[in-house]
Amino acid sequence: MGRAFEYRKASKFARWDRMAKAFTRAGREIAIAVKSGGPTPDTNPSLRRALQNAKAAQMPKDRIEAAIKRASSKEDKGFSEVVYEAMGPHGTAIIIESATDNPVRTVANLRAILNKNGGSMGTQGMHDFIFERKGVFKINAANVDMDELELELIDFGLDSLEKNEEGNVLIYTKFSDFGSMQKAIEDKKIELISSELQRIPSIHKELNEEQTDEVLELIDKLEQDEDVQNVFHNLA
Repeated sequence: MGRAFEYRKASKFARWDRMAKAFTRAGREIAIAVKSGGPTPDTNPSLRRALQNAKAAQMPKDRIEAAIKRASSKEDKGFSEVVYEAMGPHGTAIIIESATDNPVRTVANLRAILNKNGGSMGTQGMHDFIFERKGVFKINAANVDMDELELELIDFGLDSLEKNEEGNVLIYTKFSDFGSMQKAIEDKKIELISSELQRIPSIHKELNEEQTDEVLELIDKLEQDEDVQNVFHNLA
């Protein structure tokens, strides 16, 4: 059938792999939210956030409902959120957020990936001076006046806001103000696409193209691990 067909097939499989990973990540976020605050979105802000993110990932409704039902079962042991800190190639700092039902398996898998790709597992807190945890909200930018929005949200912990390449607005807030900002956005009926807690680096590592590729290859392999939710790094 030719190279063009093989390329299209490979691209399709890669897209399916990304979707499957996104659904796994969203499902575990839902499970953790249900275990910590119950299965009712109206009384569980963490679950409302998880559901928004699942919809943004285009997770089917039946899979969302199944994730809630499964996490609500007393027989389901649930997932633990575990954060690992590591060093990547050429002195890059890496933080790995996981949702796991078996931390022993998770740490063994991550250590193996790091060791095979020029990295190493670190100690808890070693990157505290590099990364700041912030809330990031993505909203629909249609009919949004940036100056007016800034004035509306500044009393709820707004740190900064900007438009991204997709044309949406990103709202940044300190970790401690995440809840109040989420409530403000909901109360003001602002169309929220997704919301998450990110680790933003204040110190960046400048590398050449070859070195950058090495780090990105490691990050890609870490992100492919089933237990990994997010990977943050300070690569410039």
